[in-house]
This record gives sequence, C-alpha cells and structure tokens, in this order.
Amino acid sequence: MNIEQICEYCLSKKGTTEDFPFDEDTLVFKVLGKMFALTSLKSWERGEAAINLKADPDYSQELRAEYKSIRPGYHMSKKHWNTLYLHEGELQPQFIKELIDHSYNMVVRGLSKKIQQTLKQ
Repeated sequence: MNIEQICEYCLSKKGTTEDFPFDEDTLVFKVLGKMFALTSLKSWERGEAAINLKADPDYSQELRAEYKSIRPGYHMSKKHWNTLYLHEGELQPQFIKELIDHSYNMVVRGLSKKIQQTLKQ
C-alpha cells in the first residue's frame, strides 16, 4: 500500500480526522479525537514506509512473533502500539487494512458508550 491508499482507508472510517499535532512530519489519524494510526511522511519519502497502529497487548505479541516487519511501536507504548515496516514488503494490503481496523476498533471500544453512539448516527 502507498501513503495515499493508507490515508484514504483511514479516512473512510467513521468519525476519523487527520491532523499534524506533533510536527509537520507526523500524520496522525484520530477517531473522535483519539489516535489510532500515525506515520512519518519523511519516512515514506525516504522509501522507508512505516505506520504505527494500536493493538491488543496479547495480539501485539503474536504479531511480533509471526512477522519480522511488525515490531514494538517506535516512540510509543511498546505494550499497546506496533510499528509496521511496510517497505519490507512482508505484509499484504488486505492484512494491513485488517490491522488498521483492529487499531480503530480498539480505540472506539475505549471510548465511553455515549461517545460511541455518535459513530452510529
């Protein structure tokens, strides 16, 4: 997947916005104000495509054991975040989308029921 496809897929999720809250390089995708994906635009320009995604801690361990291109989150909580090194070519587009879905759903589940309801309207 290229950066445009990643952006398009993330933004297709209900309640999602994109932002640069840290600097002009780090693109962050949020659902109702909570981060579920982030990536460095400079890394894509250098040919080192990567994206950070939230994951259930047990699932994170499984993913890291199975895929060498999924490692603990770079500059993130190692327990709750993974970095997917997409430039290594190991991960298929459909699987990347599934991991984005997992991250999005993890964040949504962490929101209050009242706030979750706004996504269903």
